[in-house]
Amino acid sequence: MSEVGVTADREVAVSRIVDAPRELVFEVFTDVRHLSQWWGPEGFSTTTRSFEFGVGGVWDFTMHGPDGTDYSEWIRWTAITPPERIELLHGESADDPNAFESVLTFEPEGTATRVELRTVFPTRELRDQAVEQYHAVEGGRQTLAKLATYVTSLGAED
Repeated sequence: MSEVGVTADREVAVSRIVDAPRELVFEVFTDVRHLSQWWGPEGFSTTTRSFEFGVGGVWDFTMHGPDGTDYSEWIRWTAITPPERIELLHGESADDPNAFESVLTFEPEGTATRVELRTVFPTRELRDQAVEQYHAVEGGRQTLAKLATYVTSLGAED
């Protein structure tokens, strides 16, 4: 709890209830064929250069914006506790000095799952820039909405 107080001015948090079991929701974060179907805000698509899910593994990818802009992205998985928690470092590249840390948690809520994404930026200024310039809060909400839609479609295929 004390960490939240220390980082609150550098943090962004979004959450969503996904109508699927925790194990399935967790799984769609662990396989690139799933991630590429839903990752990113509305209108964005993803092209993966390399992907290795595991502690120390890296996902190197490009997000393509609806306006045609490409965003180089890089994630290193720093801690994984299936099916409860994923911690990661996210930046434009491995040497990005402005990379931020994120923690995803997956909590059962009856037959559904509450997914929470908490991101802590290196500085308050970088958090404010992410929120104001890159619409991080709305983008996070849209990404979790796409996740929910995708996971629901998987259940419909059964």
